[in-house]
Amino acid sequence: MPRVLAVSLRRGHHFSKTPSLSIRLLTGLGVDGDAHMGETVKHRSRVRRDPTQPNLRQVHLIHSELFEELRQKGFNVNPGDLGENITTSDIDLLALPAGTRLHIGASAVVEITGLRNPCIQLDTFQKGLMAATLDKNATGDLVRKAGVMSIVISDGDVRPGDTIEVEQPAMPHRPLQPV
Repeated sequence: MPRVLAVSLRRGHHFSKTPSLSIRLLTGLGVDGDAHMGETVKHRSRVRRDPTQPNLRQVHLIHSELFEELRQKGFNVNPGDLGENITTSDIDLLALPAGTRLHIGASAVVEITGLRNPCIQLDTFQKGLMAATLDKNATGDLVRKAGVMSIVISDGDVRPGDTIEVEQPAMPHRPLQPV
């Protein structure tokens, strides 16, 4: 069953986030106390381009299976290290369509808006990590593995061990694109 492996947040704009015992998701805002919380975009490079655009990156989720894949390539990555708020287990986040809602724990709901586009900061964290989070599929298309971004639909506390229920959007499904 899909579940939460770890939760993390950080007040300032730093690459990694600090693991926590729980996080509070706030509807339309994101993770209470996190640097990326807000109705409008908080990612510094995006703020420079247009500070009025909606924040489609309120909550960042990464599948823990990526960490094992990266370990096999010689990287040491743990929950929160790549800046994610929620580290998941037993759910293929990258295969979900845009608009999928994840019901987490007792009441929190996030809606997936798109893919995290890996950036050069990954290489600052560990040399070669950016390339390790990118791949090609059978048809040669770029695959971004650094997790998904989402917005908060319903308030709630999220803790390690919480279950995740997947609610797919109505057809036709839209594939995830970078946001």
